[in-house]
Amino acid sequence: MHPVIGRHHLRAALRLAGFRRLFGVRLVGQFADGVFQLSLAGAVLFNPERQASAADVAAGFAVLLLPYSLIGPFAGVLLDRWWRQRVLVWTSVARALAVIAISAEIAIGVHGLAFYASALVVMSTSRFFLSALSAALPHVVGPDELVTANALSTTFGALATTAGGGVAVLLRALFGGPSAGSYATVAAISCLPYAVSGLLATGFGRRILGPDDVQRAGRETVREIAHGLVAGGRHLKERRPALLALGAIGVHRLCYGLFAVCTVLLFRNRFTPDGPLRVGLPGLAQVVVVIAIGGGLAALCTPTATRRIGFTRWSAALLAASGVIQLGLVLTYQLPVYLLAALLLGFCAQGLKISVDTIVQYEVADEFRGRVFALYDMLFNVALVTAALLTALILPADGYAPVSVVLIGLAYLATSACYTRLTGGTGSISATAASTSV
Repeated sequence: MHPVIGRHHLRAALRLAGFRRLFGVRLVGQFADGVFQLSLAGAVLFNPERQASAADVAAGFAVLLLPYSLIGPFAGVLLDRWWRQRVLVWTSVARALAVIAISAEIAIGVHGLAFYASALVVMSTSRFFLSALSAALPHVVGPDELVTANALSTTFGALATTAGGGVAVLLRALFGGPSAGSYATVAAISCLPYAVSGLLATGFGRRILGPDDVQRAGRETVREIAHGLVAGGRHLKERRPALLALGAIGVHRLCYGLFAVCTVLLFRNRFTPDGPLRVGLPGLAQVVVVIAIGGGLAALCTPTATRRIGFTRWSAALLAASGVIQLGLVLTYQLPVYLLAALLLGFCAQGLKISVDTIVQYEVADEFRGRVFALYDMLFNVALVTAALLTALILPADGYAPVSVVLIGLAYLATSACYTRLTGGTGSISATAASTSV
């Protein structure tokens, strides 16, 4: 990306009041996600009062994510029927109320299905919230700024989540270290930024964020929702570049999910401190930070790369690079090298997501965009649940499994080759088109 072009589109996006407000809604909401998710992970995985096995971790992922994966497409239909501004407001309110209840459960030691079902409310609502943000973005920026807006939104959203996690670690130490009471207090604090996010969303007019040209009924039947879902699926099938992009990122998410779950196990049960590098929950926080740094670098580089070689070639290159990183760095199982691998994998993951988000937004008509992004989220969740289940079934409790790393690396390389072949190395958003939008 030529620097003048990049600065021009960045300034153009930030001059738009609607984008700035939507950006603020995202940042505050995802900051709250970071605080809550860190407190939840600490309470389940790193609380000495509540140790969990690999199978328990897998069960937690399944309970938290799989139900929403099943209802996600129906939520997408609702995003194409309900005013998205209202969705942003009320999902924020719902999360603020839910985390108060969950913090009480953590404090009194609630276990099992009841606890996971409560956490499911927040996790599912957060995915619905993020889908609404993605579907609303084209309503506050023009086509020329869409790629830049995507890069800013997804990257700084991830950084906000990381910052929330970092603040949660500091608060946990302030409130007495790894105990049920400290994790409960941190979880309760996350209700404040959730409420602020909803308040910011009230600044939009009800109709500003869409959807456009969609028949809205006061009450929809299940049959009507199912028909809308089928229509969205047919629309996606007709938009081959978007369909192939979702397939590629689905495989990536499975491989990345395996890496993520193994990372939790390694930092909990295998790695030992190495100088300033920590293990346990502080070590996992370091991993999150370096992944976020990689994502920030991807936001800087992706506009340049997509303008020069196109979105599909860049996506294929990132998939191939992920395979090389697995085989060349992750396989060493050395803590400093592992953190470097996490940085580079964070770069690849974020660059791929920016590219796929943009392809889907360009290819999918607005009246179907909400349900397609919900399908996108469903794909993410199913892949992560599958990764967790595979981890519980085939990996040791400490996460050390060199054969799995080799298989993940080969899967990345094979996906890159298949995606390149199926797209011909180009897409409807080619390097030429990208040069006008980055």
